[in-house]
Amino acid sequence: MTVKPSRLFGRDHEWSELVDFASSATAGATLGLVYGRRRQGKTLLLELLSRELGGFLFAATQQTEAMNLADLGAAYAAHRGLGVPVAFTDWRQALAELLRLGEDRQVPVIIDEFPYLTAATPALPSYLQQALSPLSHAKEHTRTRLILCGSALTTMTQLLGGGAPLRGRAVLELVVRPFGYREAAAFWGLLDRPELAFRVNALLGGTPAYLEMSGGVGPSDARSFDAWVTRRLLNPASAMFREGNLLLREEPTITDPSSYAAVLSAISAGRTRRSEIAAALGRPSTAIAHPLTGLENIGLLNRVDDALRSKRGVYRISEPVVRLHQLIISRHEPELISGRAERVWQEQADTVASRIYGPHFEDLARAWCRDYADLRTLGGAPSSVLPATVACQEHKQGHELDVVVQEKTSSDGSSVVAIGEAKGTNSPMNISELDRLEHLRALVPTERVSRPPKLILFARGGFTSDLTHTAAHREDVELIDLARLYSGD
Repeated sequence: MTVKPSRLFGRDHEWSELVDFASSATAGATLGLVYGRRRQGKTLLLELLSRELGGFLFAATQQTEAMNLADLGAAYAAHRGLGVPVAFTDWRQALAELLRLGEDRQVPVIIDEFPYLTAATPALPSYLQQALSPLSHAKEHTRTRLILCGSALTTMTQLLGGGAPLRGRAVLELVVRPFGYREAAAFWGLLDRPELAFRVNALLGGTPAYLEMSGGVGPSDARSFDAWVTRRLLNPASAMFREGNLLLREEPTITDPSSYAAVLSAISAGRTRRSEIAAALGRPSTAIAHPLTGLENIGLLNRVDDALRSKRGVYRISEPVVRLHQLIISRHEPELISGRAERVWQEQADTVASRIYGPHFEDLARAWCRDYADLRTLGGAPSSVLPATVACQEHKQGHELDVVVQEKTSSDGSSVVAIGEAKGTNSPMNISELDRLEHLRALVPTERVSRPPKLILFARGGFTSDLTHTAAHREDVELIDLARLYSGD
C-alpha cells in the first residue's frame, strides 16, 4: 500500500480506495469517478495520488473544446517528455492516446473538472464508452486507471445514471464529503476545546478549505470568538462572506438560484415540512418538489424521516455555511457592508442560539450515536438514528424526540433501543429533562420495543448535580456533554 503523504490531512478512506483502484493488477483499463462539492480537497487528493504513483493529471477549464484539447496536448507532451505539444485533432484521438499511457504498467490518468469538458463536448461520455468497449485496445492491452473528477454533482452522478453511456463501465464511484465534526475539530486544531470546536462547526461545517478562507486560523478562546466571527465571517472583505450564496450559484444545473434560495431561507427560519415551506413561499406543495430535489442532489439539503411515523419527514439544511448566510448575512447585508458586523452579531444572538446552535447540536447528537457511541451505551447496534414525534393523549399534543436509536431485528423490522434529548444551550440540563424523557419513553409504541429503551441526555452546557447524581445510580441513563461528544463513547 502506498503510504498517504503527510501533506494530506485525514481522508484515510478516500486515499485507500484510490490507491487500491489505481494499483489494481486487474487486466484492462478501468474507470473511476471522484466527485463532491467544491473546496473539499479533491484536487489535492488526486494531485498527490498522481505524484505518488507516477500518473498523469489534466485539469480542464471553462473554455472551448479546441482550447481544452490544446491544453491537454501540452500537458500530455510534458508528461511524456516530448519537446513540442501534441496537437490532438479531436477527443477520440485524445482519449486513445491517454489510455495508451497504461500499456506498460498500472497508471492513474486523471481528468479533473470533467463537467467543463462535457459542457463543451456533450458526446464525450459516448466517446469514452467506445474507447472502453470490451474489445477495445484499452481493455485488451492496457492497465490504465482512468479517473474522472468533478464538482458539478448532478453532472457527475448522471454519468452513471440509467441509460447513460458510461453506466456499468465504472468500478469506482468515490464521493468526497466534508469532514465529520470530530475530524473537523482536529483539522482546525480545536479537538481539545470542544466548545469552540462546536461553535465553529455550527457556523462553517467540515469543508477543509474554509480554514484557509477564514484567515488560516480559528478563534483561540471563547473571549476572542465573537471578534473572530465578525472579522472572518461577517466582514464583506472576507472570502467567507458570500460563500453561502456561491455554493448555490456554482451548480450549473440550477438556472434560477433565487427560487432555490427562497426555499433555503424558509427552511432556515424553521419551516421544515413541505407544506410549511410551500406556505412560506406562497406556492402549492407540488410546485416546490423540483427545487427540493435539486437542493438534495447538490448536498445542501437533506430530508430527515420520522423514526416512528412514515411520510412525516422534515427538511434540514445540511451545509452550515448556507444556514449562516440565510439567517444572518443575507438578511443583514446592508448593515454588514456598512461596518456594523459587531452589532448585528450581538443583536442576532437569539437567532444564532435557536436556529443555528440548537439544531446543529441535535445533528451532532445523532451523529455521535451513529458513529462513535459504544454499543453498551446505546443498548444495541444502531441501524438508524432519527428524530421523531410521539403522540401524547395526556397533553393533547405531539412531543418531539431529538434522538431515536433503532436496531434492526429482522429483514423488515427494527426495535427502539434508546431515545435521547439534546439541549444546545449553555445552561446545564436539570432533572426535569430526565423526567420528560421517561414520560416520552412510555409513549413509544410497544411493538417497536423489546425492552425499555435507554435514556440519553445530551447537553452542551453540562448537567446539574442532582441529575448527575441520579444518572450515576441508573444503568438506563447516559449523560453526554461536549467533552464526551468530541472524545468519548
